[in-house]
Amino acid sequence: MSINFPLISVNGVLGAAISPLDRGFAYGDGVFETCRYSQGSIPLWIYHRERLLHSATRLKIQLDENLLTQYLDFMLAYLHDAAIAQAVIKITVTRGVGGRGYRLPDNAVPTYCIGIFPGSELRTDNYRAGVSVRICDLRLACSEHLAGMKHLNRLEHILARAEWQDEFAEGLLLDTYGKVIEATVSNVFVITNNQLFTPDLSSAGVAGVMRRIMLEKLAPAAELISRTVDMELDFLLAADEIFLCNSVYGIWPVNLLVDDRQSMITSQYSFSGHKITHTLQQHLAQLLDE
Repeated sequence: MSINFPLISVNGVLGAAISPLDRGFAYGDGVFETCRYSQGSIPLWIYHRERLLHSATRLKIQLDENLLTQYLDFMLAYLHDAAIAQAVIKITVTRGVGGRGYRLPDNAVPTYCIGIFPGSELRTDNYRAGVSVRICDLRLACSEHLAGMKHLNRLEHILARAEWQDEFAEGLLLDTYGKVIEATVSNVFVITNNQLFTPDLSSAGVAGVMRRIMLEKLAPAAELISRTVDMELDFLLAADEIFLCNSVYGIWPVNLLVDDRQSMITSQYSFSGHKITHTLQQHLAQLLDE
């Protein structure tokens, strides 16, 4: 059995379409998770599931976990039957179909969309050799009502990603106050004096699953003290090591940070060695194997 990617199901039906009246389409009224599938399972599913349920609760979406599990198992069976070893699974839950206007519809029935896309082994060139990153011009707006969630409105990140082509692997995002928050699809960590730091995300940004794994599992395994802080750009630039992480690609060491924002002069900041970052990668590999 072979699969033609992407493979999409809507409410458990392969090839079904989203209604133009769906509030996820009309207003970005929903949440999503992007998960790594490897060798028959989603290794970090319990964390994705918990974040998805928590975000739906925050948005007052009546997510039916039994239905979600049924639809997900249906898609996982396709991967199993096709002997697909690596894939990326995107799970989107919207509030469902509703009329025009922002008022929450009465008795809304959520829409469940699951997409399967090609995946790759964890140890890519970026994982092994590291990446170059650009500091983005775009500034993230601050909103404690939306901070931390992976909601469907990603326009800020789309506009930020439009600032470069493929000369950089990622873009670093600051908020409107100039604080370091995240990258376009990643969370950011800084290592200074054998301590691990990551930006506070209480007013902006996405609290990634791999970020949580890093703080709760990998840092303790590496005997690192970790702290969540209001991070100034100067603090990041003075780091011993910088790395990015998400649940699909794992951990990417940052070799070069480029600042060419609205200036004729480009500043470049180099980072090398990545000793502690490589140790964290080893602990991640062990965790995923388990």
